[in-house]
Amino acid sequence: MAYVVTENCIKCKYMDCVEVCPVDCFYEGENMLVIHPDECIDCGVCEPECPAEAIKPDTETGLEQWQALNAQYAKTWPNVTVKRDTLPDAKEWDGKSGKLAQFSPNPGAGD
Repeated sequence: MAYVVTENCIKCKYMDCVEVCPVDCFYEGENMLVIHPDECIDCGVCEPECPAEAIKPDTETGLEQWQALNAQYAKTWPNVTVKRDTLPDAKEWDGKSGKLAQFSPNPGAGD
């Protein structure tokens, strides 16, 4: 089992989770983070740290699309271990549905 970053991270990208991850398994895109499924040790410390509640255990149903997205982009985006400022309009996007259309495949800055 691993944890998965889901849709509500898009355009929010709160980074509280990266600070608490003991194995540094977060990878940064332009407007979202993902978790590398092979690196996640299922400790769960990241889930309660996410203000957007965008991190879910992969045992929840209906996450197949997000599992695939996390696995794909964790291979190409840079690793991130240091919390930085969130996106400027994160509060406006937090909780909105249909954010997949806003997803950017571009990498973020990483560490």
